[in-house]
Amino acid sequence: MKSRTGLTGRVIFRGDPGYEAARKNWDPHTDRYPKVFVFAQKTQDVANAIKWARKHNVPIRPRSGRHSLEVNLSQVNGGMVIDVSDMKGIKLNRKNGTAIVETGNRVGRIAHTLARQGYIAPFGDSATVGIGGITAGGGIGPLMRTTGLISDNLIELEMVDANGKVIRANKHRNADLLWASRGGGGGNFGVYTRYKLKVLPAPATATVYRITWPWNQFEKLLKVWQRWAPSVNTKLGSEFSIGPKKGGNVLMEGLYLGSRAEALRLLKPMTSVGTPTSKVIREVPYPEVVGFLLDPDPVQTQRYSNQFSSGYGRRPFPDKAIRSMRQFLENVEGKDAGFFFLNWGGAVSRKSPASTAFYWRKAKFYVEWNSSWLKQSDAPKNIAIVRQTRRNLQPYIVGSYINVPDQGIKNSGPVYYGANYPRLRRVKAKYDPNNVFRNPQSIKPAQKR
Repeated sequence: MKSRTGLTGRVIFRGDPGYEAARKNWDPHTDRYPKVFVFAQKTQDVANAIKWARKHNVPIRPRSGRHSLEVNLSQVNGGMVIDVSDMKGIKLNRKNGTAIVETGNRVGRIAHTLARQGYIAPFGDSATVGIGGITAGGGIGPLMRTTGLISDNLIELEMVDANGKVIRANKHRNADLLWASRGGGGGNFGVYTRYKLKVLPAPATATVYRITWPWNQFEKLLKVWQRWAPSVNTKLGSEFSIGPKKGGNVLMEGLYLGSRAEALRLLKPMTSVGTPTSKVIREVPYPEVVGFLLDPDPVQTQRYSNQFSSGYGRRPFPDKAIRSMRQFLENVEGKDAGFFFLNWGGAVSRKSPASTAFYWRKAKFYVEWNSSWLKQSDAPKNIAIVRQTRRNLQPYIVGSYINVPDQGIKNSGPVYYGANYPRLRRVKAKYDPNNVFRNPQSIKPAQKR
């Protein structure tokens, strides 16, 4: 018997038309079967859903962009998924340099909308990631050396707590919740419904670049990149990717918030290494920068499953670490597998590790690696190789990024949040003392003394 009493918004129970479509996530091998999906149209729908779930003793998972890299963090068997993806308001305030965005927006939609209006909205490497999740977990990307993390630009939020109460947090009220929501991860404290973000005026033009090299040149390219990228002008963001030996190559792409002539000069240490097979360095109007870097990435058509892990490098990888990378890249087979690096510093490192919940401020670069597979029977070996590579690289990295979760990490709190974890547990105990919002790697409330 389905009791819908009290639920509002677009409600889909198991067995209803549209259930399978609602269940689809970025990962095609979604294997969770929630009891009900509530697609909220407004904040009150979220509040009603939480109250209903508490009354019926049903576990809750919030969902924004369906892009969770670990499928069982955004869905739960027999539970309720509160999906905010129908909440897509974007309101720019030019006078104050702020934008109020509802948390169902995907990053690409916000970045494109504001770029057309002459503003920079920070983004990561995928257009379809939900702003609700990426912001709460930190929010890294090629603009962060200029703008800071996405969460660094969060100045106010609206959230529904475990009692269905609507809470607002800014520097004057519930400031501890604002602190925790700037890097403490989604799904820990409540369901976020609205963010107020600081936005910067965009330049009229900026320079984008995309350069590829043959796979077998990755070692010498990486050695140069790891010394050049963290110290280059902070208006230059660089993503450096290495695909698998079987069918992959080396790719560096990014942006420079300045002229092509200056970008060419800054990129010289990389363009003069190896033998590039293709090279695009182009000055374009700022809205085209967003289009160049945010390729369409449809959530529903992802063909592969993936296992990810991540960390932060404080110094260039030595040869031993690069040998571990090579071993991984020679053995993974999926086209979607490989290593991904992002240069650090600038506005990110100017904030102290305790100023927000995002702790890992002092790195030189970010690194993640992933395997991918089509057949579910290939999952165990692909998961194993990613986790073994983490063990191999452990001496050379610190921490891990909560938005790229790895459930192979035991006692994950200090790994994701560093020395900020005890404070996050205290905030959790204040806003969700009964641990209503939980998943396999969520923050545990601090115990009362």
